[in-house]
Amino acid sequence: MTVDLLITGARVRTFDPAAPWAEAVGVTGDRIGYVGSAADAPTARRTIDATGRLVTPGIIDSHNHLLLGFDEDAVTLEGAHDLGEVRRRIADFAARRPDLDWVCAENAVYSIVEDRRPEAADLDGLTDRPVFVTTYDQHSVWLNRVALRVLGIADGGDIAWGRPERHPVSGEPTGWVTDFYTSAMTQAGLAELQRDIPMYSPERRYRKLVSSMRMATSLGITTVVEPQVPLAELPLFERALDEGVLSSRVIAALFHPVGADAAFRAQLRNAVDSTPARDRLRLGPVKLYADDVIEPHTALMLEDYANRPGQRGRPSYADGELGAVIRELDRLGFQTHTHATGDAGIRLALDAIEGAARANGTRDRRHGIVHVECLHPDDLPRFRALGVTAAMQPRHCSPDLVAGTWMENVGEERWDRAWRFRSLLDSGATVAFSSDWQVGEMDPLVGMYSAATRAGLDGSDAWTDAERVGLDRSLEAYTVHGARAWHAEASLGRIARGMLADLAVWSTDLYGLEHDPAALLDAHAELTVVGGEIAYSAGALAEPAGGEAAADPVAARGGQDDAHVHAH
Repeated sequence: MTVDLLITGARVRTFDPAAPWAEAVGVTGDRIGYVGSAADAPTARRTIDATGRLVTPGIIDSHNHLLLGFDEDAVTLEGAHDLGEVRRRIADFAARRPDLDWVCAENAVYSIVEDRRPEAADLDGLTDRPVFVTTYDQHSVWLNRVALRVLGIADGGDIAWGRPERHPVSGEPTGWVTDFYTSAMTQAGLAELQRDIPMYSPERRYRKLVSSMRMATSLGITTVVEPQVPLAELPLFERALDEGVLSSRVIAALFHPVGADAAFRAQLRNAVDSTPARDRLRLGPVKLYADDVIEPHTALMLEDYANRPGQRGRPSYADGELGAVIRELDRLGFQTHTHATGDAGIRLALDAIEGAARANGTRDRRHGIVHVECLHPDDLPRFRALGVTAAMQPRHCSPDLVAGTWMENVGEERWDRAWRFRSLLDSGATVAFSSDWQVGEMDPLVGMYSAATRAGLDGSDAWTDAERVGLDRSLEAYTVHGARAWHAEASLGRIARGMLADLAVWSTDLYGLEHDPAALLDAHAELTVVGGEIAYSAGALAEPAGGEAAADPVAARGGQDDAHVHAH
């Protein structure tokens, strides 16, 4: 036997129960043709010596907003934790870019101003142009007074892409807008954004998609689930496929807005049924919301927020409506991917999924709940019992992201409900790890570090250490569980003969770093193989692999000196 490609000399973590470890992997066509010892490996048309490295199945990122990648015509506020720094960055950017009609910024944290929401007045004096700022989780927007006036909000008008907050006494808009991402991807919301905010033009969205795709492949990610694609933006993915820039596989989850009716669900079904099966692009899951997010007190909680007596957030749907929508989608054959962060929101989603299976008599749909940030103990065993995937993001639990807002809002007495990776895995549930790019860094090594430490990227302020997850279980969540989540376990997630040849070769043996998880942040993917093709190569493997090294993912963000170190 002669294979097309042989990777040898490495430690190979296969996740195949029959042979968990190997030394060499052979690829023929788009499939794995050999797994075993280096001594017994077949001859190959091309051989890569990966001595000292680790080979794993390609990473499956089960929640990655490709369309939200960095915009070179916006300024990032990553790492800006006080108002002075935010103002400096926006002012500097506005001075550098007089050509832009709008000054847009991304990735603001909620705690920029102590003990209150940021307001329009906090942006006074920076520019005479409208300013549009998104928070790091994409669920809120911060506007200056000019933007309030241009958008008509100052005159009492509404917008289709969010809920402007108003002062309880004066009724004047504060400059803060909630419910952004749940509204922005509706047909009306997206149309208004594309009309008014240049950052949401189709061409700029496409540039983000291309940049994010390149970054994903360079990070060892071979399958990306884009979790919220409006029907109107499906052509962007078709264009990317036609232009050959889908270097990793993409599963596009179609967005179901609150209020959409049976006719819209028929449109979803038609879109999926009329789209031919492609190797790199698949449609199918449907994205829903059970609630919003904890930071602005809009996620649905079973008990009052610790710092807002009498306030428990709100559901995205009116009473019983989420259950009816999931029941209908389940009947139509759809798998759902439902955002839920608060403990009551998670329970609402679980109840809806349970009711759908009971009403329709369906089995093994593998509906998913994404984020699962605050999980009541009574609901933990229901994930396995109902066959529900927990699509979770390890980086989200890091104190440098959630201290000052999430922790205080939930209250210390409920911290043991926070991001229960280990408990869910121990229960036998499917836990599919993901990045939530660009809410969190896309790099899966950052996720592995965060799962192992529950600490910030500088190693400080670790918390809730009972839920830590070691390297092997994290890799399993990124591969085996990711494949199972999307009904792809017959072809993805393991290294075994006959499986699709989706592989990641890491710059070192990651298992040798388990005693020092911080060292994971210095490792990287050196080779990414998708369907037997070398999609990315770098470092020492670039020349022997014969592949052209992909663009540096940091440089691809536009060269901003204040961009994410690990692409948060």
